[in-house]
Amino acid sequence: MSSTPAHNGITAEDERQILEAINKFLDRDVRPYAMALEHADEYPVDMVEGMKALGLFGAIIPQQYGGLGLPTTTYAKIVETVSEVWMSLSGIFNSHLIMASAVIRHGTEEQKREWLPKFATGEIRGGLALTEPNCGTDLQAIRTVAKRDGDHYVVNGTKTWISNGIHGTVFALLVKTDPEKQPRHAGTSLFLAEKGEGFSVSRKLEKLGYKGIDSAELVFNDFKIHSDRLIGGQEGLGLRHALGGLELGRINVAARGVGVASAAMKEAVKYSQQRETFGKPISQHQAIQIKLADMATNVEAARHLTRAAAEAFDRGERCDMEAGMAKLFATEAALTNSMESMRVHGGYGYSKEFPVERFYRDAPLLTIGEGTNELQKILIARQLIERNPI
Repeated sequence: MSSTPAHNGITAEDERQILEAINKFLDRDVRPYAMALEHADEYPVDMVEGMKALGLFGAIIPQQYGGLGLPTTTYAKIVETVSEVWMSLSGIFNSHLIMASAVIRHGTEEQKREWLPKFATGEIRGGLALTEPNCGTDLQAIRTVAKRDGDHYVVNGTKTWISNGIHGTVFALLVKTDPEKQPRHAGTSLFLAEKGEGFSVSRKLEKLGYKGIDSAELVFNDFKIHSDRLIGGQEGLGLRHALGGLELGRINVAARGVGVASAAMKEAVKYSQQRETFGKPISQHQAIQIKLADMATNVEAARHLTRAAAEAFDRGERCDMEAGMAKLFATEAALTNSMESMRVHGGYGYSKEFPVERFYRDAPLLTIGEGTNELQKILIARQLIERNPI
């Protein structure tokens, strides 16, 4: 048995065993049922229980707080592996872990001891509540306000497109604690908000793809939250805390892109050897071979970019450029590969009998979520200039 060290104290053998256990779970409990659940847009209750048993809700939470303490490099491989079978599952634990990451990186020791063990087991699950009906990329423009009232804050506002909004119970909630503060980001704060009186789910949002996971609109109407739920215990740092989690989020979305791109490619490779035209498998036609070659190259390039970003994150380096590059390329690869796989499948690619149409519906979200790809290009260019002054 190999004992070659991997990152953060786990060995290559540890990582292999973790991925092997996840693959067994996917083959046994996910692959046979994913298509039916996805088409019905049904929340995968049993699969969530399986992920809890595997420790996925505590994947990156330090072991001292009950988590697996995995490095981001291993976590990215897990996300890729899960997304190759059903992308929606990765969103259920990723949104939860971005919330946990905010506590890991910025919470007080008391907050870590109180919340992280419950997050790690999946006993308490949730996500990130940033986006609003009139505010997506520009998070400084949020309108949800939290006003101090003794040892509590009173929250009013609406959040939308919140993953795990229905089945989750606690969310990292970005609010304005000082709407007049300049610069605007200095007036934001991040709280851990548990569902209760004044905190309601107004509706489930219907989506083109990414089904099974619940995306919802959350409404806060004089919702009272205790001051000890302010992450880090200090006002004015909310946007900084939230954006720190987005680096991890973008690495996750990149890994999802690798998974979807890989799944689309594998389906195309398989089908091209089964389908015959003009007396031979279509895999022997040059037009199809060119598509397969481009798809395979997309997957490998996306995988390497994602791994490089994860390694930079594990080293504690600023990696918004690396994460942005990975997210940009891998999600565009998923979009391209899903379309090319559909073309390889011909009419069957448009049928719900094959998984290719699901990849085609899931992939566009990846180019939008965790910051649009247009935004990624701007961030990459700015970092490129900042790192290479003349």
